[in-house]
Amino acid sequence: MALLFSDEEFQQAWTELDQPMLDGGWEFFTETMNVKIYRLYNKETGLYEYKVFGSLPSCSPDLLADVYMDLNYRRHWDSYAKELHEKDYSGQKAIYWEVKYPLPLSNRDYVYVRERRDLDAGGRKIWVVLAKSSCVSQCAEKRGVIRVKDYKQSLAMESDGSGGTKVFMNYFDNPGGMIPTWLVNWAAKTGVPAFLTDMKKACNNYANYCTNNK
Repeated sequence: MALLFSDEEFQQAWTELDQPMLDGGWEFFTETMNVKIYRLYNKETGLYEYKVFGSLPSCSPDLLADVYMDLNYRRHWDSYAKELHEKDYSGQKAIYWEVKYPLPLSNRDYVYVRERRDLDAGGRKIWVVLAKSSCVSQCAEKRGVIRVKDYKQSLAMESDGSGGTKVFMNYFDNPGGMIPTWLVNWAAKTGVPAFLTDMKKACNNYANYCTNNK
């Protein structure tokens, strides 16, 4: 099976842990909970791509990576995940994810592939997860649910030296449909801190979950 992501893509994903690359139109968007968010306007879509820099205290990077990868567990703690599972589509593994949207908006769903690598970069232990949309014809679109066909995300994590995790994330998705710009901006501003809060709780509860679901 063809490689989903190249070595270069993994290398590129973690370089900004050291030095943010914000040339070429990136602008500061918001700061909250030890996290700074920058955005870049995409003329073709009228939407923004985002870069997130920050730290997650009291959660180690290996634990954070395990929690992030565990789809069964995410269905327990992520209230927006209506459906989430990995499936084999004619030899190609892909993840199906339906996200709840508030009424009167339609739910969105994603079909995507992802890969995790635990890297040794000159003695530094770095965890990287890459994800991108995948065209899987066997996964038919649902009536009343809008398929997100343009999605990408890279996540890099390493220890912050004091029991927490230093994090860099780069992501873009085009939710499609008619969503007002102000609502997209509001979701970006409130969604990241809410997600980080949920992730912290999920990390704290993961050991109990694993014990109870052996």
